Amino acid sequence: MHPMAEFFQQLDQLRGVNQRIALATLVHTEGTSPRKEGAKMWVGAGGQMLGSVTIGGCVDAQVIEHAEGVLATRTPRLIELPLGDEEAWEIGLSCAGTLEVFIEPLDVEHLQASALYATLKSHVDQGGAGALLTRLDSASAGAKLLLLDDGTRLGTLGGAELDQAATDMAHSQITQGTSCTVPFSLPEASTRVFIEVHGPPATLIIVGAGHVAMPLVRMAHTVGFRTLVVDSRPRFATPERFPEADALLVGIPSEIVQTLPLTPSTALILVAHDYKFDLPILRQVLASPVGYIGMLGSRQRGQAMLKLLQEDGISNAALQRVRVPIGLDLGSRSVPEIALAILAEVVSVHHGGSNLPLSQKGKA
Repeated sequence: MHPMAEFFQQLDQLRGVNQRIALATLVHTEGTSPRKEGAKMWVGAGGQMLGSVTIGGCVDAQVIEHAEGVLATRTPRLIELPLGDEEAWEIGLSCAGTLEVFIEPLDVEHLQASALYATLKSHVDQGGAGALLTRLDSASAGAKLLLLDDGTRLGTLGGAELDQAATDMAHSQITQGTSCTVPFSLPEASTRVFIEVHGPPATLIIVGAGHVAMPLVRMAHTVGFRTLVVDSRPRFATPERFPEADALLVGIPSEIVQTLPLTPSTALILVAHDYKFDLPILRQVLASPVGYIGMLGSRQRGQAMLKLLQEDGISNAALQRVRVPIGLDLGSRSVPEIALAILAEVVSVHHGGSNLPLSQKGKA
């Protein structure tokens, strides 16, 4: 399960726990990458770790130590943690740097944060996106403002001008789908605000419930994708073959795909290897903003398909969006390796990766 999906699930469970709880959130990283803003962990009274969501490595132990002070005083705290290279690698960062973690109590006296997270979760579950803004300093540290993409705004950071400036910035972050800490210098306040963005999970639509699709769904589920398997054959699209799939959709593939969300965070993968399925689906998705389009098959077959679409009047610019042969060149031979190569390309496109080995990245 994706860490943020776990967090939302545990939020419901821990709200019923009869003890004081602190929520720690990684709000800023400096001098290191990749960015992990938004990573979270729960700490109970006596330094007890709750749930399975953690920031990771040595950071967890330091957060637990500071969380005891937060729970004792019922006051939020922003802490700064310098990390060496080895410590950074422990939590998935590439090099030494500095982290800032905001620790806040979530108990009977601090119900607003819990209620706003619950509202955000409900909105995201229905396919929406939003941002929870948290003030990190001053006497108003911990103040929160919730902004949803349907225009809903709840709470306050402590002043009308700050609320408006932060809202304007949050709209941009929701569009980008990234969380960050932003400084604001206004007549009423100079402060920093953490903009925590949430939206529907990235979705993988796999057309064709064949042998490549099975390991692909397993791997995609592991890295946090929502997976939808589409096929016309009920014998193939079964829970026994795809226990990790979020949905198995049986029927005419082109009609099913037409009903699915084709957004920039969606990847469409055609592994049915059947012209009568692939062509009508490609005509549809090439007119959409879907973030990734890939088709299993040889270069020769791919060129033949693209030529047919070109004859239908689809532009060369649109056709260049179709990745065929699909996947990165990993030297793949087995079916699971082919699935890995496909997912590697999907993840790279989704995050804007360079596809270079990390040992070569940044070298002249």
